[in-house]
Amino acid sequence: MSLLKQIDTARLPSHIAIIMDGNGRWARQRGMDRIFGHQQGVKALREIIEASAELKIKFLTVYAFSTENWGRPDEEVSALMGIMVQSLNKETDTLIKNNIRLTAIGDTERLASDVKERLLETINVTSDATGLNLVVAMSYSSRWEITEAAKRIGAEISRGSVDPGSVNEFNFEKYLTTHGVPAPELMIRTSGEMRISNFLLWQLAYTELYFTEILWPDFGKVELYKAIIEFQKRERRFGKTSEQLLDK
Repeated sequence: MSLLKQIDTARLPSHIAIIMDGNGRWARQRGMDRIFGHQQGVKALREIIEASAELKIKFLTVYAFSTENWGRPDEEVSALMGIMVQSLNKETDTLIKNNIRLTAIGDTERLASDVKERLLETINVTSDATGLNLVVAMSYSSRWEITEAAKRIGAEISRGSVDPGSVNEFNFEKYLTTHGVPAPELMIRTSGEMRISNFLLWQLAYTELYFTEILWPDFGKVELYKAIIEFQKRERRFGKTSEQLLDK
């Protein structure tokens, strides 16, 4: 039986988040520079977006560029910005054609002007799409996001528009950049690294984590299917016991 046929379409995760890791190592293994790995990583992303849309996954969040990535060599950062612009130029029509909506989270004010302009254009022209919601984390870190949320709440408390005693985990969430997006049910990280790397720390509280040795440029539909099949084998208790789940 093919992997695709092993997937229970009635129990698909509605939101998958991915840390796309390993582009540089993939390139070095082939005697190429890191930029070549990032270019191949774009091809892998295209395949995963396509597969997610085919499965009718509702949300796909990908970690494209972290705030820590600004500390990489200038030539690599510049090349990454260029790849982002090229990708947006090339893929916007495909997103529209496939009814995919693009949104972005992160400190996008730090992005180069041409990247920010092209990103906003694509977000605007896909805003009416009703299929897959593709969320790209660019210049993003979870500590930055939580800090910014705390600042906004603090400002509202100072103005007297929010009672400090009313702040709880539910209304705090509306100050996050992911407000309106459900928490991921499955988070995938490629390349064998087993850490979250400052990605969606608040949102991943009860997310199922899946780590694979596969480097991102080699992560295709088959690998996505494997991750989903593993997800469907797990019992999600959210702090309850297995017996409580059976009593439902």
